[in-house]
Amino acid sequence: MAARKAPEADAAGSPAAPCPCGSGRPLAACCGRWHDGAERLQAPDPQTLMRSRYSAFVLDRRDYLLDTWHPSTRPAAIEPPPAGLRWLGLEVRAHRQDGDRGEVSFVARSKLAGRANRLQEISRFVREEGRWFYVDGDLRD
Repeated sequence: MAARKAPEADAAGSPAAPCPCGSGRPLAACCGRWHDGAERLQAPDPQTLMRSRYSAFVLDRRDYLLDTWHPSTRPAAIEPPPAGLRWLGLEVRAHRQDGDRGEVSFVARSKLAGRANRLQEISRFVREEGRWFYVDGDLRD
């Protein structure tokens, strides 16, 4: 799957804005539906949850990030993003699901203080009582 550029920050959060996950769909019809409303926290599979969590990072939705983090590994709080952090895009490299467990391999790109950064991770997910949670991940070089 090709990497897609995240929308500019001034459009972020608007329901009609392109979703930060790079799907090309409006936020409200993509990751935003898992962030708020009747479908909140109901992402149907690990890849969708991972994409919605990336969008939550872009939009600084720390509440959503904590709510979708498994209680066994969830931190007490998430620090605010550094001033000037700009997310540049997400590339899902692979994903798999085996029953109530799943993994997603991805690369998220960002820029801070003029320096490009790349986060490559294989994330692990678990489904409990019908709901998917992020458990943890292995960072890759």
